[in-house]
Amino acid sequence: MRRTWHKAKPKIEKRFRVNDQIRVPEVFLIGENGEQIGATSTFKALAMAREAELDLVEVNPKENMPVVKIMDYGQFKYEREKKAHKQKVAQKKVDTKGIRLSVRISEHDFNFRLEQAAKFLERGDKLKIELFLKGRERQHPEKAFETIKDFVGRLEAKEGLKIVREQDLTRQGGGFIMILANKKD
Repeated sequence: MRRTWHKAKPKIEKRFRVNDQIRVPEVFLIGENGEQIGATSTFKALAMAREAELDLVEVNPKENMPVVKIMDYGQFKYEREKKAHKQKVAQKKVDTKGIRLSVRISEHDFNFRLEQAAKFLERGDKLKIELFLKGRERQHPEKAFETIKDFVGRLEAKEGLKIVREQDLTRQGGGFIMILANKKD
């Protein structure tokens, strides 16, 4: 079977019409200091912008009379990009970390995974607990259920963690999956 790959579509950014790109006969003009001048012909607004050695930028094209402002377009564009970059940096990405258990897990491995899970949750990541059943283990899903229940119970008993179940224990294929998160106040 042949696969077709599609390029990711670039994110469409808001474009502003500037100076001669504004084609409507009449606009609502805002001056360079933010004062509202009111309804003006586009030609007159362009002349005022050129006289101030600035650009005429269409701020809101959706109104019945588009809103334009006299400003330095280069500076405006720079400030928008800077603001978008700050928002992107401030955004916290939440990862989903996985812990894989088994029905026949030793006590030491169980405790080690418990510590790892607590560390992930304290850091602010989500936790995906997986337990896959192999061979004859599939005849006893209640053992898997007990193992996960014990794991979650010990996690909830740890201090400093407020565990929220984002996805309750569900059976998927040959095993069980549960997703937990640490609720911060």
